[in-house]
Amino acid sequence: MTKKLNQWIILASLIAMQPSCSSFNLNPFSTSVQVQSRTPQNAIAYQCEEGKQFYVRMLNNGNDAWLIYPDHEVNLAKSTDNSNRFTSGNITLLINGDTTTLNDGEKIAYTGCKPPVKK
Repeated sequence: MTKKLNQWIILASLIAMQPSCSSFNLNPFSTSVQVQSRTPQNAIAYQCEEGKQFYVRMLNNGNDAWLIYPDHEVNLAKSTDNSNRFTSGNITLLINGDTTTLNDGEKIAYTGCKPPVKK
């Protein structure tokens, strides 16, 4: 009987401590949801005209731009003719501050793209 009583005391103590432990939740039925950033790690979100958006992660000391679409990713190599132009096949990304553009052949054209304002 003493062993069972000790188990109940330990369980009650853990439940009582739960509100003071904000780093984890012991309640498996909790409906709280942690909101996580949708921006991929180490990427820049570009907001464009018509509500379009894409992400870019610079790699290889700035010689590659990893273009992150909502459904796939593409590596773009730095063009030899322009230090701000990155290409792969029909895809061209021209990073130029507030006038960044992305053309994916004839299908997708992102214009007036801006990175987030640095605070």
